[in-house]
Amino acid sequence: MTLLAADGLEVRYGPIIAVRGLSLTLNAGEILCLVGPNGAGKSSTTLALSGAVRAAAGTVQFDRRDITQTSAEDRSDLGVALVPEGRRIFQRMTVADNLLVACRPGLRPQDDDWLLDLFPILRSRLRQQAGLLSGGEQQQLAIARAMLRRPRVLIVDEPSLGLSPRFVQVVYDAMRVLRDRGVALLVVEQSARRAMALADRVALMRSGRLVIEGRPGELAGNPDFDKAYFGAET
Repeated sequence: MTLLAADGLEVRYGPIIAVRGLSLTLNAGEILCLVGPNGAGKSSTTLALSGAVRAAAGTVQFDRRDITQTSAEDRSDLGVALVPEGRRIFQRMTVADNLLVACRPGLRPQDDDWLLDLFPILRSRLRQQAGLLSGGEQQQLAIARAMLRRPRVLIVDEPSLGLSPRFVQVVYDAMRVLRDRGVALLVVEQSARRAMALADRVALMRSGRLVIEGRPGELAGNPDFDKAYFGAET
């Protein structure tokens, strides 16, 4: 079942077109990785899907409902959560308070205690100032905070950026657990190799357009994929 869909999506920043006529779908219970070189429009796509920026053209649907004009806050309430590039946690607040502010009204972080089992380092750091966490620990906090909204779709932009290999493994293992719990994930990843290892499907963007997509087994070693990623568009 398709949970999130974009059709003809266009994102502009003044005269600059960042995303051009993009159409994609995210199905329930899958991980879709969005890859491509710098400046391909991947982050702009996540912002438009989450409502952080307004689409200049095209439509966005969530669970067959048109949310193109829906605010980011309302999309979050519906079940679309974003972990932006750079994590954007509240540096001066404690880990516990970062989690508390993310809870839906009437809920408490301990109501979703399984998240602290998923990220045990957070349990041991609850009273610590979030800005003192390492980059990998902050990424875990950002994902846990987003999951406290109990989303059906989780959009994660560049989760491995700046992380050590050990923390990359922790974060990627956690995203697989979330997928197995029924959450659909759209993950932006710079590394095609990492994307192939994580995703159920991979979609390649270049110059604001979706160029090629498919399952990792179909794309690995595909000369069209390599050409589109490293050279001219196919």
